[in-house]
Amino acid sequence: MAKVSLAGGNTFCPQALYLYGTIKEDGRADYGLFCWCCYCFAGDAMKFVACIAEDNLTRDRIRATGMLSATVVTEDLLSRADFCGCTDGRTCDKESVIASDRGDVLPVPVPRDGMWTLELRVEDTLHPENQADSEIYICSIVNVRAEEVLTGDTPFDEKMAALKPVVTLGGKYYAVGTQSLGDWGIPMKLL
Repeated sequence: MAKVSLAGGNTFCPQALYLYGTIKEDGRADYGLFCWCCYCFAGDAMKFVACIAEDNLTRDRIRATGMLSATVVTEDLLSRADFCGCTDGRTCDKESVIASDRGDVLPVPVPRDGMWTLELRVEDTLHPENQADSEIYICSIVNVRAEEVLTGDTPFDEKMAALKPVVTLGGKYYAVGTQSLGDWGIPMKLL
């Protein structure tokens, strides 16, 4: 097959989807759908890293409170998460679409139907190339609120089958398959 050179982009970069929850000034929950996130280690602790590169209510509320929740988007949450990602929180009540509780540790909204939710406190904010409109948040994971089926000694493949996470790729949503391709270090044994 012939190869061609292209400009940089994320066409074939599977991105995990998270529903970020913040509290509006009036105390109601607001949610936004985001995929520019990952994890890192800082010191001896795992951190959640989130990037927001546009003006929106979620970013305003993270700036104001220094806290947010991040819920893994599942197949069951997808239609509501898509609504939250395509609708401006300044002009609609997203709390009417997603029933919420307060976090177990932090005063952040947590979707009742969320199966895996992180309660996050922003520790540091970075501005790439000194751009004020793009912010990267390094967050401490204060609490994980999880469905019991996702904890304990349940085999990981069964946990994935129960969670049914969704990723985005090429402007579309995809279900994550539950068939494992092997543990780390196993595929290389096929060489």
